[in-house]
Amino acid sequence: MKKFIITSLIAVCSMPLFCQKETSLPRSAFATEKVGEKGFAAYLDAVAKSRTEMHSIMIVRNGKVVAEHWFDGFAADKPHVMHSVSKTFTATAIGFAVSEGRLKVSDKVAPFFPDKMPADVSENLKSLEIRHLLTMSSGHDVEPKRGDGDWLETFFNAPFEHKPGTQFVYNSLATYVLSAIIQKTTGEKLIDYLAPRLFDPLGITGAEWQESAAGINCGGWGLFVKTEDMAKLGLFILQKGVWNGNRLLPAAWFDEATTSKIASLPSGTKREDLKIKPEESDWLQGYGYQMWRSRHNSYRADGAYGQYILVLPEKNAVIAATAQVNDMQAELNLIWEYLLPALE
Repeated sequence: MKKFIITSLIAVCSMPLFCQKETSLPRSAFATEKVGEKGFAAYLDAVAKSRTEMHSIMIVRNGKVVAEHWFDGFAADKPHVMHSVSKTFTATAIGFAVSEGRLKVSDKVAPFFPDKMPADVSENLKSLEIRHLLTMSSGHDVEPKRGDGDWLETFFNAPFEHKPGTQFVYNSLATYVLSAIIQKTTGEKLIDYLAPRLFDPLGITGAEWQESAAGINCGGWGLFVKTEDMAKLGLFILQKGVWNGNRLLPAAWFDEATTSKIASLPSGTKREDLKIKPEESDWLQGYGYQMWRSRHNSYRADGAYGQYILVLPEKNAVIAATAQVNDMQAELNLIWEYLLPALE
């Protein structure tokens, strides 16, 4: 595996109207926002008893932070690895590029990288569109494994056994291709492209993103931000692209991104191997644009080992969580058991 390079976010804002220094979300009281304080306390107690390795939890309701807690060794000012929560940030960059007329989700992918294509380009690869990268339906039967070579060549040279858009296969390299498309289209790395459009307006500072040996931000993984930064993105999505009264991204993008586009399965799982009922799993509710649908009419950004930005439109709430767990469903089950009732 080639060594990752860490890119720091040092950007000059090109949108003075929305630029601001780092700002915290407003804080409010449990009773004021009608959140059950006893429910939050019961959640913390349940986490302790379950020995779930949580790192942080934050509840935002009505645009205000109502509850926040950092566990042993973690703190509000300490960035955390996002794993695949990175994907939702990448999809948001695609949304900005679409809104600026730089590309369309119906654009074919192959013309962006003619020098990375195999000698014999299959019909399935020719028909691959940006939307198929967003929805994890590229046409691969299994996720291509990144190694020491060129990751774009790895992705495009893997067999495209299915017609794009017909089969869900979780695919982090598909998100890496989205990052490469942003860089190819804008001339900027993904993190630099997002700086004046998302990070600066939302007051997100100090973000770092790993990149490949080719100098492309990983896109599907490798982002480091703070828990409150996660909550800010969740609130931005909940508000459908509006921040501090300013519309940064069209609401239509979020109407598309947060609705199910394809039936979903956990990474590496075949439907015939499922041993759980769909109504019992937050991984069987469908997949949008680099976001999972969840139970209770919610949707989420989702990263390995328990990183979540959970958006609950019916509760006007966002829950951000970081952790180091193997049973990610169990982590969500604690949220559903204790925090969801607290929002009633």
